[in-house]
Amino acid sequence: MRRTGAAGALLLAGAVTVLAAAGPAQAQEYRYWAFWDGADRGSWTYATQGPATVRPADGAVEGFRFTVGADSAAAGRPRAAADFDALCRATPAKDGRKRIGIVIDFGTAADAPGGTRPPAARTACAQVSEDASAGEALAAVARPLRYDSNALLCAIAGYPTSGCADQVSGADGAKGAPKGGDGSTASGGSKGAGDGGDGGPSAGLLGGVAAVVVLGGAAVWQARRRRG
Repeated sequence: MRRTGAAGALLLAGAVTVLAAAGPAQAQEYRYWAFWDGADRGSWTYATQGPATVRPADGAVEGFRFTVGADSAAAGRPRAAADFDALCRATPAKDGRKRIGIVIDFGTAADAPGGTRPPAARTACAQVSEDASAGEALAAVARPLRYDSNALLCAIAGYPTSGCADQVSGADGAKGAPKGGDGSTASGGSKGAGDGGDGGPSAGLLGGVAAVVVLGGAAVWQARRRRG
């Protein structure tokens, strides 16, 4: 029993070590396009899907903000209101088409990569087919768009000219895809190498805990074998 208890203590200590080591990694920040859904009274809600899969109804407002953050809680919101009437009052309704308000916020100078100057924010009213996605509505008013091989939105209206969800701190220069509003891992903006945009555990954390569980299980098995 003492050997089994010692193995269990080893397992617990290992798990604590992994959790402690994972803490700093979860603070990793990325520079990316965050994707937001317009909500009631002009507010914004971080999108749970990417713009390629969201199919907004007529009268919706979709927002895009170039930002630096570790997850959805830290992502910058578009600074213009999600006001469909203001965005689309000059665009008359048309049969077989829908109108989507688009807000594009290129972020601040502090958010800009390599000291570049971000363009001025812009708004538009996209009139698109009834089955169009938010990404198609964006493409109708803000070309050129740039995506990576995982369908992560990297650039709007050509900004930025290079990079995609680049890591902005840490020495290894790794890249990841923030979860939420970008691409299939969700904005805009959607982080593959860091925290989940919904505040869930990172893949690295889960993998580390799994490794500790496997090693701890082996230690328990060996202790029982010796006891037998």
